[in-house]
Amino acid sequence: MISQYKIEERINETEVLNDWEKIVGQMVARHTTNIHIRKKILYVEFDNAALRTEVSYAKTRLIKAINKALKTEAVIDIIFS
Repeated sequence: MISQYKIEERINETEVLNDWEKIVGQMVARHTTNIHIRKKILYVEFDNAALRTEVSYAKTRLIKAINKALKTEAVIDIIFS
């Protein structure tokens, strides 16, 4: 039914939002201003450029952690802004 109504992406986005602090930690979560998923690409906005750069170095590990938390390949790339 989820596939039929094409709401899987919205469900994954909601799960990422709910688990974001557990996945990235409290400090990173505090500086995250917006998160959304489109076509398996996670878009993350930060209010701190230095932190954004630091988190971008862990991009591959972050993708793996998100997919592990969601128990599916919900994210294939992340774009930080």
